[in-house]
Amino acid sequence: MRVVIMTAGSRGDVAPYTGLGAGLARSGHEVTLATHGLFEPLTAGSGVRFHPTPVDPHAVSHSDRGRGLHASTTGLGKLLRVASMARSAAEEMTDSLVQAARGADVVLAAGAVAPLGRAIAEGLHLPSLGLFLQPQHPTREFGAPMLGGRSLGTLGNHLGGRAVVSAVDRVFTQAMHRLRTRHGMAVRSPSASRRAHERAHWPVLHGFSERVVPRPRDWRPGLDVAGYWWPHDTRTLPGEVEEFLAAGPPPVFVGLGSATVPDPGHLSAEIVRALREAGLRGIVQQGWAGLTAHGDDDVITVGDVPHALLFPRTAAVVHHAGAGTTAAVLRAGAPTIPVPVQFDGGFWAARLVALGTAPCAVPLRRLTAGTLAPALRRATGEPRHRDRARELARGLAGEDGVAPVLAALDRLTP
Repeated sequence: MRVVIMTAGSRGDVAPYTGLGAGLARSGHEVTLATHGLFEPLTAGSGVRFHPTPVDPHAVSHSDRGRGLHASTTGLGKLLRVASMARSAAEEMTDSLVQAARGADVVLAAGAVAPLGRAIAEGLHLPSLGLFLQPQHPTREFGAPMLGGRSLGTLGNHLGGRAVVSAVDRVFTQAMHRLRTRHGMAVRSPSASRRAHERAHWPVLHGFSERVVPRPRDWRPGLDVAGYWWPHDTRTLPGEVEEFLAAGPPPVFVGLGSATVPDPGHLSAEIVRALREAGLRGIVQQGWAGLTAHGDDDVITVGDVPHALLFPRTAAVVHHAGAGTTAAVLRAGAPTIPVPVQFDGGFWAARLVALGTAPCAVPLRRLTAGTLAPALRRATGEPRHRDRARELARGLAGEDGVAPVLAALDRLTP
């Protein structure tokens, strides 16, 4: 089949689909990944074709509106702000996604673009299914991940999940209008389309493991947990990183991925102070936050490095608890300290603590040398966190997240 995978967002919203796409391609499918042009290098050597779409997520996150997300102190406030930002981006991407789908037999839509991908597939009379990296459907069992994941009780959790779904629907109102007026598609409103697809049990596969998030018992049929989709990445570690690893005991990796921070210089200084107070060496990743580590030979600053190669060789990993980095840490079997910044970071951070791989979470707004240093000492000094991390990693190594997607594609074939 000619398969198009649609996604949008940061690197963590894209990279898992390169590995999934490579797995589908090895099974004989012709796979195209449609997402921001910034991420085309991620598909190199994977056998996956690339279809670039507009919008530069790095530029958006560093814009005044993107940095304004830090002004919101609640999950709902952040969600409303990002939904407002996403409306124009969704409309801008619409034409390119339609173009990608016109040459396909099936549309696979990531959670970030599911309403639009589903509507495009319907307008072109193509089958579709969802590929989600977070549990987005409402449930009474835990708080809505995009609101931070804090439990509000069974009723509050369900209502919070419905509020998120409603906010996501509104993101795509203008995009649906564009499908009707520019492309002549008889598509319904986002909310009407979602309700119809829910009644029809539109299939959604989730790219995480039940060892990490068990499937909620109150989910409808058709919502399944496939297992992790590991990114395609054939890079090696830079020479300076190999030299640093060889020069002393395993270091701590610190990186906030695609998250931005209000004051990178101050935060970087606090991180370095914490590492030194805990008596640990550190590899600090610059990332989109612009972190830097200056000083003696006990810390270095790096750019983009392959997590799958580096994380297993660390004493611990400090990260922003995005879905992609959380998956990489679990795969590596490394103890961790999540530093949730926004959206689903709080949800994944809580899961890591509950699983026993992290001693605690240190939210960005509370991160100082005084809070991070004791967490580092616990993560690296209490063997139970590494033991639990390695146990989970062994279990994840035996799972195959691609196989359920292949089976789902087979079911879509007449």
